[in-house]
Amino acid sequence: MKLAHAPIPARQRGNARRMRRQMTDAEKKLWAELRAHRLMGLGFRRQYPIRQFIVDFACPKHRLVIEIDGSQHGLEDIASSDAVRTAALQADGWTVVRFWNDDVLRDIDGVCRHIVAVVHEKQAKFDD
Repeated sequence: MKLAHAPIPARQRGNARRMRRQMTDAEKKLWAELRAHRLMGLGFRRQYPIRQFIVDFACPKHRLVIEIDGSQHGLEDIASSDAVRTAALQADGWTVVRFWNDDVLRDIDGVCRHIVAVVHEKQAKFDD
């Protein structure tokens, strides 16, 4: 099944490319686990444009977004804009899962188990 998507403006596409070259340590560590279908055969994209956003990681087949947040996401104004972003993505049918940088750096196995559990939960709902 091929997903239809809206065309991505050239500027946003360029920003996504730049962000792929400038990944944080936590993003690099998670990408090492996700790339090339290494995690349960799931196909993830990094710095993936969706609507007006560029999400850290996306699994289009399961409409799953993974966001890796640094400490600045604990600030009220950034947390508020994250909530708006999450709500917009969820309105389009995406499930958004957020992890702190520290969680990825200290417990990558736990993060991967959580991602797999979310996929299994989504599949169970779909199968009902």
